Amino acid sequence: MTIDKSWTTIRRRGSSNEFWNGLQHFLQMAKPFVNDRGFIKCPCRRCLNNASHQLEDLESHIFRNDFMFGYNQWIHHGELASANAGTTVAGPSGGIHERDEMFDVLDDIISEDADEDAVGGPSSNDQYDDLFAALRSELYPGVSSFSSLNFLVKLMHLKVLNKWTNKSFDELLKLLKLGFPKTDLVESHYEAKKLMTKMGLGYSSIHVCKNDCALFWKENSLKDTCPICSESRWKLQSGKRSGKNVPHKVLRYFPVGPRLKRLFATSKTAKLMRWHSTGKSKDNDVMRHPVDGKSWQEFDKRHPQFAGDVRNVRLGLAADGFNPFGNMSLSYSMWSVVLTTYNLPPWICMKAEYLMLSLLIPGPQSPGKDIDVFLRPLIDELKELWVHGLDTRDAAYENGVFRMRAALLWTVNDFPARSSLSGWSGQGYRACPTCNEDTPSMRVIGKTAYFGHRHFLATNHHWRSNLQFDGRTERKRPPRRFSTTDILEQLRRVKTGIPGKHPNYGGVK
Repeated sequence: MTIDKSWTTIRRRGSSNEFWNGLQHFLQMAKPFVNDRGFIKCPCRRCLNNASHQLEDLESHIFRNDFMFGYNQWIHHGELASANAGTTVAGPSGGIHERDEMFDVLDDIISEDADEDAVGGPSSNDQYDDLFAALRSELYPGVSSFSSLNFLVKLMHLKVLNKWTNKSFDELLKLLKLGFPKTDLVESHYEAKKLMTKMGLGYSSIHVCKNDCALFWKENSLKDTCPICSESRWKLQSGKRSGKNVPHKVLRYFPVGPRLKRLFATSKTAKLMRWHSTGKSKDNDVMRHPVDGKSWQEFDKRHPQFAGDVRNVRLGLAADGFNPFGNMSLSYSMWSVVLTTYNLPPWICMKAEYLMLSLLIPGPQSPGKDIDVFLRPLIDELKELWVHGLDTRDAAYENGVFRMRAALLWTVNDFPARSSLSGWSGQGYRACPTCNEDTPSMRVIGKTAYFGHRHFLATNHHWRSNLQFDGRTERKRPPRRFSTTDILEQLRRVKTGIPGKHPNYGGVK
């Protein structure tokens, strides 16, 4: 009897029914040959038949690490016994059950970690065992095409789309378990969230001083009081800490690197990440994407090494405040910091599914000029991505690994948000960041007014001599264009203030 082993050489496993069905038949053939403790040798590329695992773990090991080279005679898994007994083993075309669509998702996730292991050495991937257990588990007896993992992912998606509360989600799970007692589902939203975090793209919770002075992060992570204003990190009841430590504020940080890596994990989006190098406008007078602009081209000239690999990522940042409760009578301002990837074509890069939320800054007040305190985790990661980069699997190029770097090109904000991000006040006599010290302004009935717009006209323009504007002829030239050196010198003269809103330190801002 001949056993079809061609599936063991397939590289792109997640998109192949042949690999999935072949693996299932291999496990079916090996099942009678486990030892008395339920263990059998593992033929993945890491274990190399030197380690033994339970049969259900072999599936995730082989899927994660590939089938080992050179193991052509499956002597440890029943090939000789099957041949001697004259049994017939079906080929991969006769699959045991239909492949679940979540198989593709796990393939992308695990392939990333497999490449990281190849670069940085072996690491444990036991966190995927629960995912594979949920993938193997039927949602309901007899329903083999819809796993409990697939159902749970879709249910969590509906929760987000329809803004279900955690409590309502728990009640729904209880109802499903009551109505369909044989359904294989988690018991609560907490368990569902715990399982989903193993699929990656989670977030970090970072405690913040109540006065926005500092983050309890890195060098301050173990402190119970703010290093600047000495306020307690925890909420107090009657001057004492409650039984459970509850922080005053929590910053949610969504790491950028794993999300950028995920864009290269599938061949479709990996190809789109090259669009900026092939989709430039051929008409010099037409700008349909930032790649056609002078800023992008000037950046490439200044950083030729970065521009040399079209897969390096160009980012834009936007920040603004919003009321999460949708009740305008309640004064509450939470700020979001969002990144967009300009490698993608213009009809995709601004779609919601391709925008990356990086920070959720807690309220109830706007961070104001203290926003740099909250931006620190993002800035540190962006600096790391610019200087060192991140080893990334490129699914569009034979799953090769390359060093991905990223650069933040610009920010996109309204005027108040720009004031917070840049530190240049958006109010007062010199509010214009372009005119700088030459901002034409005056006080009118208790408010600051800005005039002199005719400065920018040509010197011989007839509107300059028109008296209908303010009764005077305009003879001033346009404001100076400040060079980078001039602006850096201005910045050097700025006194470094103490961050935070504590009245005895940073003050209310």
